[in-house]
Amino acid sequence: MSDLFDDPRFTISGLLFEAHSGLLAKLEPTWKAHGLSGLDLNALLRLSRSPGRRLRMSDLATQTELSTSGVTRLVDRLAGAGLVERQLDPADRRSAYAALTDGGVQRLEEVLPDYLAALEQWLTGQLTPEQLDGLVTGLRVIRDATNPAATALADRS
Repeated sequence: MSDLFDDPRFTISGLLFEAHSGLLAKLEPTWKAHGLSGLDLNALLRLSRSPGRRLRMSDLATQTELSTSGVTRLVDRLAGAGLVERQLDPADRRSAYAALTDGGVQRLEEVLPDYLAALEQWLTGQLTPEQLDGLVTGLRVIRDATNPAATALADRS
């Protein structure tokens, strides 16, 4: 058998993918219990952590890795639930923002204690502080190399 099959890069990538899917499986019941999908929660959290609790639709699409039509459907669904609203850009009527509503803030305030507890149980609480620091550092390096748009958006804020 070839040594090619034993390359340690397969191990690390496999572990990353398995950890990701396992973590999602452990977190999913938390957001579902609050009537949200993982994508819904991701979008609401990104809006809540953005200046003015809003993002351009194009930036939200980039951050959630959705197409233009995909982010439109997401925002329409969240707006229908009263969690976000569309706001036109007064300086450029072709641009629109997705903005967190008071109802969206309230929903996050309801789900976040449970979500943070699940994150503590299945992610941060599994690691020592030193391991967690190393993980954050490593993930930032990989994210910056593979998804430069994510850091470009952070730099604009």
